[in-house]
Formats: sequence, structure tokens, C-alpha cells
Amino acid sequence: ALAYFEQLKISQDAWQVCAEALAQSIYSDDHIKFFCFQVLEHQIKFKYSELTEVQQQLIRETLITWLQAQMLNPQPEKTFIRNKAAQVFALLFVTEYLTKWPKFFFDILSVVDLNPRGVDMYLRILMAVDAELVDRDVVHTSEEARRNTLLKDTMREQCIPSLVESWYQILQNYQYNNSELTCQCLEVVGAYVSWIDLSLIANERFINMLLGHMSVEVLREEACDCLFEIVNKGMDPIDKTKLVESLCQVLQSAGLFSIDQEDDVDFLARFSKLVNGMGQALIASWTKLIKNGDMKSAQDTLQAIEAKVALMLQLLIHEDDDISSNIIGFCYDYLHILKQLSALSDQQKANVEAIMLAVMKKLTYDEEYNFENEGEDEAMFVEYRKQLKLLLDRLAQVSPELLLASVRRVFNTTLQNWQTTRFMEVEVAIRLLYMLAEALPVSHGAHFSGDVTKATALQDMMRTLVTSGVSAYQHTSVTLEFFETVVRYEKFFAVEPQHIPTVLMAFLDHRGLRHTSPKVRSRTAYLFSRFVKSLNKQMNPFIEDVLNRIQDLLELSPPENGYQALLSSDDQLFIYETAGVLIVNSEYSAERKQVLMRNLLTPLMEKFKVLLEKLMMAQDEDRQMALADCLNHAVGFASRTSKAFSNKQTVKQCGCSEVYLDCLQTFLPALSCPLQKEVLRSGVRTFLHRMIICLEEEVLPFIPSASEHMLKDCEAKDLQEFIPLINQITAKFKTQVSPFLQQMFMPLLHAIFEVLLLPAEENDQSAALEKQMLRRSYFAFLQTVTGSGMSEVIANQGAENVERVLFTVIQGAVDYPDPIAQKTCFIILSKLVELWGGKDGPVGFADFVYKHIVPACFLAPLKQTFDLADAQTVLALSECAVTLKTIHLKRGPECIQYLQQEYLPSLQVAPEIIQEFCQALQQPDAKVFKNYLKVFFQRAKP
Repeated sequence: ALAYFEQLKISQDAWQVCAEALAQSIYSDDHIKFFCFQVLEHQIKFKYSELTEVQQQLIRETLITWLQAQMLNPQPEKTFIRNKAAQVFALLFVTEYLTKWPKFFFDILSVVDLNPRGVDMYLRILMAVDAELVDRDVVHTSEEARRNTLLKDTMREQCIPSLVESWYQILQNYQYNNSELTCQCLEVVGAYVSWIDLSLIANERFINMLLGHMSVEVLREEACDCLFEIVNKGMDPIDKTKLVESLCQVLQSAGLFSIDQEDDVDFLARFSKLVNGMGQALIASWTKLIKNGDMKSAQDTLQAIEAKVALMLQLLIHEDDDISSNIIGFCYDYLHILKQLSALSDQQKANVEAIMLAVMKKLTYDEEYNFENEGEDEAMFVEYRKQLKLLLDRLAQVSPELLLASVRRVFNTTLQNWQTTRFMEVEVAIRLLYMLAEALPVSHGAHFSGDVTKATALQDMMRTLVTSGVSAYQHTSVTLEFFETVVRYEKFFAVEPQHIPTVLMAFLDHRGLRHTSPKVRSRTAYLFSRFVKSLNKQMNPFIEDVLNRIQDLLELSPPENGYQALLSSDDQLFIYETAGVLIVNSEYSAERKQVLMRNLLTPLMEKFKVLLEKLMMAQDEDRQMALADCLNHAVGFASRTSKAFSNKQTVKQCGCSEVYLDCLQTFLPALSCPLQKEVLRSGVRTFLHRMIICLEEEVLPFIPSASEHMLKDCEAKDLQEFIPLINQITAKFKTQVSPFLQQMFMPLLHAIFEVLLLPAEENDQSAALEKQMLRRSYFAFLQTVTGSGMSEVIANQGAENVERVLFTVIQGAVDYPDPIAQKTCFIILSKLVELWGGKDGPVGFADFVYKHIVPACFLAPLKQTFDLADAQTVLALSECAVTLKTIHLKRGPECIQYLQQEYLPSLQVAPEIIQEFCQALQQPDAKVFKNYLKVFFQRAKP
């Protein structure tokens, strides 16, 4: 059936059958009617200009006939059909209103009159027209945008007053007996108000009717939205203030400002949005008046704003977060005004305090919040808390002293009686202390120096936090807030180090790393590592004790014992890093450090050997995967301890080189394991990257055999990840690794070429992408070798191989539409020209320059795929310019002669352009030539 209807859409005259079916109500099946409208829609959208005058007239008549039938049908059409019909009407309106059907709305109005079914369709058509003309979510072409502007202008001239009159009649007629139509009509008024003359709506008779609707339960939500749209309309600031004030007076006298009695939260959510709109509209007016220097009117407007603050506070403190959330914008902007005033009145100070208390109260979790299984409601509360945080930060800008004093009062009162206080109040008290750090910012966390009042207050609160025993509170939210705050204010412990043991114990026992909740354990593992890192100077007395206490948390849990470890392997990474930091930053002797580091890493090495043997013998694939993961974790943990070292010096100083070399020897055999290659190789490769930084040349003896194993039967991804390792070694050790590079250069290239030459399926996008990434990695490798001054590595590969490599670079520069690779290829070429392009370069290289490199510099940019509007391509062109400049630098006048007499004439370039090109190339400033080259190729493109 669907295929048949698709055929109908594209066939020449099927639309006429559909039009007839609709006009004569031939079918009763809803889906067929819907499809008939779809066929008409297709016709109007895509083929309307092909129709004759008569056929276009037929479509107009069909729709009007269908509309007339709606009044008489015993049953109304289904909503989805009415909506589709409205869309078709709107499409026809957009196509015909300016030319063939200027009386569009009048014709519809004369058909529907005040018949409820007709009015329903008329309002749906108006919404569909608004969606076509105004909807911000629809992306319009500039052509459509121009057309829409013209349509709106014409409507304003010709029919908007009549439409507004019809809305008034509909509202007047149906407000008491058909709430559905009244709400629909209010929605239309709200939608159109943004682009029609406001005085047509913002006048006594209309506003009075809308305000009347505000006291009718079924209408008031839509009336609220409609008033909101009116208030939102751009206007002169003085007029806007008058409009908002007159609305407020009437709403207030209707009793709508006393929220206590109101229990309809859906209405209050709309009402708070309206109050927010009115508040923000007044603030926008105040800002404009101040800018214009009209101080008298600005003062009046400010009074109007102040008069709404009490209402704003009632809504802000409302227990329903949606209602509160809707008013935050007004609240935020009001504080912004206060920030600009030179002095605050007593009332304004009281307002600031009231907002502060409201924020503190609203930050509190409610009883229903599910901490163990956070769903959508919880996510919404977290978002709402972020909005409140912005208010708190703004409060701090208006009055930092007041904020500090209020938080201190709440904090101290709560923590004095934390044992008998509900969790949410304890959590919010600590949370407020935590939030002060961002609300009252300082550089580098120096909260405990500088401003004495502030430093003292924060110090007192931190002391209370760590000595009150609140860390033992039995609720995850309080526990987490405690640890987060302790870490945020780590500088406190430099001032009062006597509290460190207390906090360390909290981290290490059932309150932290051994808490019953996995979520708390996981977060604490991260926070503990931060705490230890930031206080390394103060940690010395506790190191051995801490290392002993975390011993069991460092255990590598093998897959077979079914024992559920306290920490996940990701969490254990932080514990290993912490242990490393404690050892490395300690004041112990190098010998003692070495012993401790060995104690830390030996269990990993021993487990690794046992597990690797088990893996070699494992048959079952799931078991193989579990063992490989476990091996990978062992390597990862050892790798992570090395993060404590800043460079080679510290590894040597700590006497830890040997331990890590032992690790290397233990881990490298995993590279030759034929099972679970990808997982094992990736772990060992990462470890090697770290060791190159930490052990420097001591790592070199291990590289050849490691490379050999990693190049065995590897795939695109393996190679692509192996190359950065070789690049790191090449760039770091340069000529030191030249013999090794010369040896493994061709084996590596053969492995790369083999993968690149594998036939791929035509539509296999991921394989194509993998090859593209590998090609880029290959060129990056050549760039590193040439850029590290080791072109002899390439030169010593024998003439045939050198030639093959050079051709791949030429190919990369010209043939593949990948600007990132092209850029790299031109960098390689210019480097080779710089090294080999002089008179004493390798035999035959000068020929290669003229036969292949020069042409590449022209052929690449002349390709259709070389898009000069793309930023990466422009960078490739820039390197192409450098290559040509380098050739000229190395070969001098001979290069100019070749371009003038041979190469450029062969491209059919006009003599005057050749002249211009060669002059630009000879300019001493490379930038001049780069800019010229871009213009040259823009002109040369066919």
C-alpha cells in the first residue's frame, strides 16, 4: 500500500483523484484521507508551478469544499487529519497569497463563520501559517526568509486587523461554553503577537477579556502564556513599563498575587513564567532608560521592579522546583541591578538576604531523592541546583560579607547538632561551605591568606567540619560532600596540619575507601589521590602507615576467585598513583624508596607471570578475555605509579630505575602471546610510552625486540597505534636510535604497505577510515624521521627502496583527497629538498625534484578535490608553497628557468602569468608567495 501511495505522489494526475476523493468524501478510512492530503501536499510543495491555471483553481476549490463539509459531518475528523489539512492550507497560502489568492483568510472566514468545527480548522490553519512564517526551529533559505517577510508585511497591511477581530469574536463567543476552542484561540493570539502591531491586542477590551480568563480554571494557563507573549514583545521602555504595571495592578486586584491559597502547581508554573517575563521586561526597560540618561523614568521603573520582589520571593521559595526554576531569571537580573547601584537601601539589603535564605532552602534535597538509582527526576534536580549555584555566585558579587555571614550561621548551627539533624540539612550546610570557594574566588585556592575576615571564617568552618565528627554521618550524600569539601580546601591543612591524621583515617576506613556504597568508594579513591598529591609536603610522617592500610586495596583481583573486590580496576588506578606519589615525594633515602617501590610492584609482576601462563593454556574465549583484561590491569597499575615522576631525574634519584626495568622485562613477553593480541599489545605499548619518558635511554635495549613482536601479523589499528611509539623514540633519542631505525625501517614499511594494499569492500566505511588513519600515521613517521635530522635512515635503504618511499610521498601529496596527509607530505618533501636538494645531494635527486616534486606542487592544488575554502587544505597549500620556495632556494636560477621555459608552458599557462609567478617565487618574504599561490590556484581551477 505504501509503495502504491508513493507512486501516486509522483504520477502526473493522481493528485486529481485524491482531490476528488476529499471534495466528495468518497472514503471513510482515516488513513486513506490522510494519504490523499499527503499527495496534495507533495503536489503543492514540488510541482505546483507545472500545473495549469485551471488545475490550481481545482486545488483551491477542493480545499474550500472539504472545509465546508466539516461543518455538516456527523463526526469531526480525527485530529491528525485536521492537522495535516491545516498544513496543506498553509502551504497553499504561502504559495498563492501574494499572487492568486489575496482573499485567502476572508474566504475561509466566510465559510466557517462561528461554527465550532469551522473555527477549530480556522485556528489550526492560523497556527500552521505561523509555523511556516515564523517558527525559529525551521531553517529557512535566504529566499524563503525574504518571501516570509513579504508575506507578513502584506498580511499586516491587508488582513491582520480583521483576523484580530475574528479572534476577539471567537473568545467572546466561546469563553464560557467551549474551553478547548478558547484555549486554541489564546494560543493563536500568543503566537501572532510577536510580529503584529501590539496595540491591536494590548488594548482595554482584549486585556480585560484575557484577565477575565485568568480567573477561569480551564482557561487560565493559556491566558497566562498569552499575556507572557504580550509582555515579551519589544517596545519603547516607558510604554513597556506602563503596560506591565497596568497588567500587574489588575492581576493583583484579582487576588492572583497571594500565592499561599493557590494549590494548582500547573497554573503556578505558567504564572511564575509570566511574573518572570514581567520582571525581566521591566529590568530591560530600566537598563535602556539608564543608557539613555532618563534617570527620572529609570527611578520609576526601579520602583516597579522592587514592588514585584515580594512576589518573586514567594515563587522562588515554592516547594515545586519547576515554579521556582521559572523565576530564577528575574531573580538573577534583579541582583545584577543591585550590583550596579552605589549603595543599597535597607529594603534592598533585606531582599538580598531573603533571596539568600531562599537559595539555601531550595538547595536542599527532598526525602524522595533516590541516591542509589538516579533517574530523570534526580537529573532535573541536579540541573536546578546548577541554576541556584549561579544565583549564589551572583549574591556573592552583590554582597560577599552577607553571603559569608549567612553561610557561617547556617553551617555552625547545623553542625553543632548534626547527630539529630536530617541528612539533607547537614548535606546542604557542608555544600554551602563547598560552594563558597567558587562564589568568593581567589587565585590558586589561597582562601586562608589575604582578607582576614574571610580567611578566619573559612578556617573556623573547616576546623568545625573536620573535628565535629560529621564524617561519620550515615548518609552517602553527607559523606561525599565531606570528602569533596576537604579536598577543595586542601590549603587549610597547610595552615593547621594537626588535622591531617583525622582526615586520612576518614579516607581510609569505612567512611571512605571501605564504605558500604560502591559510589562513595569510587569517588573517594579519586579524591584521596588528589588530597595526597596536594599535601605531599605534609604527608611524610604518615607514609608507611598509609601504605600498610591500603595494601589490600592494591591487590590485583584475578578473574577466577569470584571475590568481589572493594574497588573497580579504574578506582585502583588512583590508589596506585597515590602510593607512587607517597613514595616518590617522601623524604626517605633512595634505598628506602627503592624498597617501597619494589614492595608495591613485585606482587604485580608475580601475578602477571602466573596469569600469562594461564592465558597461554586457556581454551575458553571468555576466560581468555578475563585473563587478558587482568594482565592489562596489572600493566596499567604499574604504568600509573610512574605518574609520580616528573622526569628521568626523579626516577634515578629515587633509585627506582631497576624496578621499572624489571617490570619491562616481565611485561614484554606478553607481546608474543598469540591470544588476545589487541588487549595485551595496547597495555604494553602504553607502558613503553611512559618508560621512554621515565627511563630515557635505559629503555632502548628493550625496543628492538618489542618492535619485532608488535610488527608480527598486525592489523591497520595495531600499526597505527605502534607508529606514535616509534615517533616518540625517534624524536626523543634522534641519532642514538639511528641504527635501530635503519634496521626496522623497511620491515615497518612492508607491514604498512601490506595492510594498505589489502582489498577492501566497496562500502566498508570503517575499513576505509582505518586505512586513511594508517596512511596519515605512515606519513607522520616519515616526517618525524626527516624532521629529526635522520634522512640517512631513508638514504641507506638502497636505491630501489628509497625510490619507492619517495613515490609514496608524491602519491600522498597528489592522489589522496586528504588535506591532513597532503600537508604532511609537503613538509616531508620540503625537508628532503632542504637536505638533499643542493649540489652535493644524492645522485639523481635533482632530477627527481624536477620530474616529480615540482609537478606535485601544481597537480595537487589543481585537483577538484583540493578545496581552498577548507582550513586544512589552506594549510596544505601553505606547505606546498614552502616546498616550492625551498626548491628555489636550493637550485636558484636553474629552478626559475625550468619553470619559465619547460614546466609552466607545458600546463598552457599564459606567458604574463608565468612571469608573475616567477617574480612572486623570487620574493624574499615567503608570506608574499604563499598569498600569491592561493590566488594563482583560485584563478587556475577550471
